[in-house]
Amino acid sequence: MDFNLSEEHQAFADSVARFAREKLSAGALARAHSTAYPWETAALLAKQGLMGIAFPEADGGQGGTLMHAVLAIQQVALVCPKSADIVQVGNFGPMRTFVEYATPEQKVRFLPDLLAGKKLISLGMSEPDAGSAVTELKTTARLDGDHYVINGSKIFSSHSLEADLFLIYVRFGPGVNGIGSVLLERGTPGFEIGERTTFMNGEVWGPLYFENCRIPAANLLLGPGGFKKQISGFNVERLGNASRALALGRYCFNLAREHALTRRQFGRELCEFQGIQWKFADMAMKLEQAQLMLYRAALEGEHGLPSAQTTAMAKLACNLAGWEVANEAMQVMGGSGFTQDLLVEYCVRRTRGWMIAGGSIEILKNRIAEGVFEKSFPQRPPKAN
Repeated sequence: MDFNLSEEHQAFADSVARFAREKLSAGALARAHSTAYPWETAALLAKQGLMGIAFPEADGGQGGTLMHAVLAIQQVALVCPKSADIVQVGNFGPMRTFVEYATPEQKVRFLPDLLAGKKLISLGMSEPDAGSAVTELKTTARLDGDHYVINGSKIFSSHSLEADLFLIYVRFGPGVNGIGSVLLERGTPGFEIGERTTFMNGEVWGPLYFENCRIPAANLLLGPGGFKKQISGFNVERLGNASRALALGRYCFNLAREHALTRRQFGRELCEFQGIQWKFADMAMKLEQAQLMLYRAALEGEHGLPSAQTTAMAKLACNLAGWEVANEAMQVMGGSGFTQDLLVEYCVRRTRGWMIAGGSIEILKNRIAEGVFEKSFPQRPPKAN
C-alpha cells in the first residue's frame, strides 16, 4: 500500500504552496489579528481557483475532488492560517451542503458571488437549547401561501456578521423527520442579527433572530425529512475543520523546530536536550497519524460523500493532534511562543475552538463507538411507559 500522494496530488499541493508563499506570506500576522473579513484575499483565492475546488464545473466549480480541497486548505494554512478560513468557506461547511442540494435556480442566484469571494454564506444550526443535540432545535418554518414564515433564533454562526446568505436549519413538524433547511438573505424583514460577540480564538459572531420572517417558498433547500441529507453534507464540513486544525498544528511544529535548532541555552542548542527531543518525537508521530486518517476520509469522498465514521475519526484525530502539537510547540518556544508577535498563540486558540465546533470531541467519540459496536446509543433517557 502506497502512503504517498499521487504525482497529480503532489503537483497540485506544490502549486498551492508556491502561490501561498508568493501571495499570502506577507501580511499573515496582520490578517490573523484582524477581526475584519479579508475580502481582498478572498478575491485573490477565488481568482487562483481555490474556491469550489471539488464542485462540478457546471456549477462554476473547479471539477476537482475532496482530496484536492483538503490539500489546498492545508497548504494555505501552513503559510497564512487566517487565509485557510477563506478556503474553508469556499469549499466546506454550508457551501458544500448548498451545492449538494440547491435547485438550479438557487445556484444561479447565489453561487457566482459566493465562488468569486464577493459574498459569504453562514450556517444557522446551533440554538440556545440545541447544541450537540441539534435535533432538539425549535426554530420553525410554517408554509403560508407561497412563503415560509420563520420564527426562532440561532447562535454560534461563523461569519454571521458579514454573510449575505444564511443556510438555516428549521423545524417543519415534529421529530427528526420534521427537520429541513431554508435559505435566508440578509435584510429580509423579520430577520435581525444581534450584538457582536467574540470567541476566545478571536472569531466574531452575532445571534440570529427570526420573528415572523417571511421568505419565498423558492428559498426552501431541504423540506421535511431532509435532516439526514444535511448531516451527510455536514460530515464534509468536519474535514475542513480537521484540515485546518492539523495544518495549524504543523505550522507551530515547523516554527518550534526552527526555534529548537537555533535557540541556545546553557551553551547548547535546544534540540540537544533529550527532553526537547522527546517532545518533537511525540509531536511528529501525532501529526503523521492524524494526517493518514484525514487522507483516508478525503479519498473515501473522492466519488461522493465520505462516511460519518471515517469523518468522525479524522476530525477527532486532527483536533487532538492540532491542539496538542500547537500547545506543546508554544511550551518549547517559551515566552516567544506566548507573544502575539508570532502566530503560535493564535494557532493554540484556534485549534482549541475546533475541539468544540463542528461536533465536539466527546460527540465524535460517541459516533465512533456506534460504528465499533454497529448499533445506536441514544443519549436521551428512555421514555416512561
